[in-house]
Amino acid sequence: MKTNKYLLLSAMLAAAVLAAASSARAQAQTTGTPGSPSATTTIDGKQLPAPPSKFGGVIKESVKDSTPYWLPRVVPPKGAPNILLIMTDDQGYGISSTFGGVIPTPAMDRIAKAGLRYTQFHSTALCSPTRAALITGRNHHSVGSGVVGELATGYPGYDSIIGLEHATIGEILKENGYATSWFGKEHNTPSFQYSLAGPYDQWPSGMGFEYFYGFMGGETDQWTPYLFKDHTQIFPWIGRKDYNLTTDMADEAVKYLHSMNAVAPDKPFFLYYVPGGTHSPHQPMKEWIDKIHAMHLFDDGWEKLRETIFANQKKLGVIPADTQLTPWPDGQAEFGGAKLPRWDSLSLIQKKLYIRQAEVFAAYAAYTDYEIGRVIQEVQDQGKLDNTIIIYICGDNGTSAEGTLEGTYNTLTAYNGILTIPEPLQLLHYEEWGSDKTYPHMAVGWTWAFDTPFKWAKQVASHFGGTRQGLAISWPGHITDVGGIRTQFHHMIDVVPTLLEATGIKAPEMVNGIPQKPIEGVSMAYTFDKANGNAPSKHETQYFEMVGNRAIYHDGWVAATTPPSPPWMLGATMPPLGDYHWELYNVAKDYSENNDLAAQMPDKLKEMQALFLTEAGKYQVFPLDNSGFVRVLSPKPSAIAGKTEFTYTGVNAGIPFGNAPSILDKDYTITAEITVPKGGAEGMIVTFGGRFGGYGLYLQKGKPVFVYNLLDMERFRWEGGVGGKVGADLFGRALAPGKHTLVFDFKYDGPGPGKGGTGVFTVDGKEMARKTIAHTVPLLMTVDENFDVGVDTGTGVDDSYQLPFKFTGTIDKLTFKLGPSQMTAEEQKAAAEAVGKATD
Repeated sequence: MKTNKYLLLSAMLAAAVLAAASSARAQAQTTGTPGSPSATTTIDGKQLPAPPSKFGGVIKESVKDSTPYWLPRVVPPKGAPNILLIMTDDQGYGISSTFGGVIPTPAMDRIAKAGLRYTQFHSTALCSPTRAALITGRNHHSVGSGVVGELATGYPGYDSIIGLEHATIGEILKENGYATSWFGKEHNTPSFQYSLAGPYDQWPSGMGFEYFYGFMGGETDQWTPYLFKDHTQIFPWIGRKDYNLTTDMADEAVKYLHSMNAVAPDKPFFLYYVPGGTHSPHQPMKEWIDKIHAMHLFDDGWEKLRETIFANQKKLGVIPADTQLTPWPDGQAEFGGAKLPRWDSLSLIQKKLYIRQAEVFAAYAAYTDYEIGRVIQEVQDQGKLDNTIIIYICGDNGTSAEGTLEGTYNTLTAYNGILTIPEPLQLLHYEEWGSDKTYPHMAVGWTWAFDTPFKWAKQVASHFGGTRQGLAISWPGHITDVGGIRTQFHHMIDVVPTLLEATGIKAPEMVNGIPQKPIEGVSMAYTFDKANGNAPSKHETQYFEMVGNRAIYHDGWVAATTPPSPPWMLGATMPPLGDYHWELYNVAKDYSENNDLAAQMPDKLKEMQALFLTEAGKYQVFPLDNSGFVRVLSPKPSAIAGKTEFTYTGVNAGIPFGNAPSILDKDYTITAEITVPKGGAEGMIVTFGGRFGGYGLYLQKGKPVFVYNLLDMERFRWEGGVGGKVGADLFGRALAPGKHTLVFDFKYDGPGPGKGGTGVFTVDGKEMARKTIAHTVPLLMTVDENFDVGVDTGTGVDDSYQLPFKFTGTIDKLTFKLGPSQMTAEEQKAAAEAVGKATD
């Protein structure tokens, strides 16, 4: 009895102490003499920005009789840590060495050894939805990101707009006195708002990040990235043969931290660091490819790789000792009939090529982690590591299966439905795989292995292969079980509440006059204490949904739909949503979701299905839509919607592809009215795309040329001179000074996508060249290059000129006239499917 009373008294005392500490922290903390330039204050954070303080000085007619008063500078609560939030791209649970992978990731290992590893942490299964959840602390549908922005539809859960009622962690921390910055991938701005026309409220600056250095969209070429500094596109690679964005981004982050430490050493920072590695294209520096190649990690194939990773995971304790390795897809019903080739069934040439693909991917992962390590080291060099919470998330979803069964030297071929490339053509790129001459992705067999021990991959929200991510957190002095492992179930939406608890900052009730919706995640800070190492998870229920694939987690159980089609099969017919098969797993005992209990426990399955419907209704998941990537065709707000004629004058560089005229699968006419100065002219008149697909109209040594690049597989060139029309311009003369009109007219041999056609190139009314080609780009010419007038800001459509190839004449008028699309409704759906996968 006395013992019970003592325990009760102790609990009451502990609660009182915690309440008192919390109350004290919530009260305004002021430093310095009120009214002095050095005075600071914290705020209660209920309303952001905080209401202005009253003027505390004295104002008389004369300044000599008046007293000045500076409003106090807003600072975070005393002891609030610096924050380094890191997340890599397209990396499943079995990639990092921290979680049993064979790829060395010493930076992540460092964080895990100094803090904690989490073995049941989850994403949404896809890029921008995960990122929206991460920076808002709300479920992805709650913040309009039910799918990637390119597939947005006009429903609250799917419009790709993070509403004003969902302030990001950047906005909250900025208004509470943090210096906020974002480095790397930015896939949360709606694709229809990329241009200089804005608006910018959905750019990093509008979401509370005061400094941005990174690329827009789902992916970019690491050698010539679609790169921005705040709102301005920049081109730091020009003239630099050693440039790679992965290093450049770390350089810029280190430079930023160094400058911040010089000008405001006591101001806490929040740095959001999200490199493009390892989303395709896989483009590491050559020395990293050589390092990985020398390790011979993949010589035994993908099945052996799975077994090695699985054994490593058990040794590290990042999977339970009784975990079962899920089976290889051999057409079983549980995989919707999906089948992956066995390593022993491959030819020697295939094995050689596929090993190269894996080595380049692994080099990209290791290289990315190395550069992350440089940023962490800068924090240490400044002596700030002890007061910095570092959150390192390995991947925003599972490993990508978008590289086809065979892999490709140019991912744009896969995006355009070309799923098989002749081996000789692939082997031509073997030595340069990963260089600026390729835009590569790997075969799906490696994808499956890198998601060990789970089934499935990126895009599949119903299973842990698509959603389970490795997570490491360090915070010296606050994590009392250094090097420990945590098995509590958590999700991306739990990061924001964790950071708010760590900083002592409350979630606001009002931001910029807009009442805020509640944070939907729960803090993970309770797991920092060693005494709570085995505490029950405070995140009890979590739904998952992506393009019709669904799952619900609750208290150790998961109900999940079986994917009717694997993500690497483009254009597959999807069944009605009500016809999906459901599986049931007791993941408290079956970590890898290997034993389906649905047939044995139908009542439990029904209970979980009902819970999914409840959660889906709560978080804007409805209407469910498995039409997949056909949604890319859904009308969206756009300044060019419905336009068939486009006119430009002078130089116009950096127009995003979503704002450019599309010449795909239709007739089109390009007319350039130019003036050539005395002495002649050369340079780019208009171009779209670049090395891996696109077109360009230019003068080369004064001679008019039109080039069409068919996905770096074949190039077609229209020009005067040899190869041009007989008798028109036998010697391919340069244009004389004065005004000229160049016309490229293309008649498409439709209907249907990717058909050929005949192009006729005329100069001043005279036909210079006529050529018929068998095929054109059907679906997607580029993901990350611009439409440029008067200059070429990306890569060249061929190697005959040097960038930026500025036009030295005058573009008086450039006109595009487009015919109607010649694709049927079904073909448009197939096109949308591929485009959606490309821009995920």
